[in-house]
Amino acid sequence: MDLKENTNQVFQQVTKAIQETGREDGSVSVIAVTKYVDIVTAANLIDQGVKHIGENRVDKFLEKYHALSDKGVTWHLIGSLQRRKVKDVIPFVDYFHALDSLKLAQEIQKRADRTVKCFLQVNISGEESKHGFSKEELLTVLPDLSSLDQIEYVGLMTMAPFEAQTEELQKIFKETQELQQYIREQQFPNMPMTELSMGMSRDYKEAIQCGSTFVRIGTAFFK
Repeated sequence: MDLKENTNQVFQQVTKAIQETGREDGSVSVIAVTKYVDIVTAANLIDQGVKHIGENRVDKFLEKYHALSDKGVTWHLIGSLQRRKVKDVIPFVDYFHALDSLKLAQEIQKRADRTVKCFLQVNISGEESKHGFSKEELLTVLPDLSSLDQIEYVGLMTMAPFEAQTEELQKIFKETQELQQYIREQQFPNMPMTELSMGMSRDYKEAIQCGSTFVRIGTAFFK
């Protein structure tokens, strides 16, 4: 594994995808997902210029955060979060990408000592194995979510099926973008809805084409 070469390649390919879509340079942030590597490797990745670190699990997030919090990076919790663990991790999270229920939002509201930037996770593909609001459910609970003033709902997050091909990927990501824009137009309190967390190592190019502003890349860094 050549971390420096892989990191350069990831950033070059993301920049190319942004330019091919006609978007401005810097309009997409790359989150390096470090769930498969140790603290030393994550530190080396930061030394290569990575500015955003993402973790799926609370224990791994806390382990890396406490070891590397002086590195000046932005910390993302991108995996599902049990309500009983909110109090342990939410004080350290810059962005939480998997807010998938009103009850979880209410627990974050209860435990937060500052405004927490959150993405609402939507299950656009309808896969039973995936977490997230359905489109219909989300639209129903928006007023209740917006009443929770310790949360800033910065945008939507979604994941496409692993086996999805280009046409299906574009459909899922485009539908998520349209939902984001619709919610933004409603001008709910605490819901700027300016961001989209979409795309991983295998499908970030299609996600960028559909307006993603945060891509979550893991394996491409560590191949």
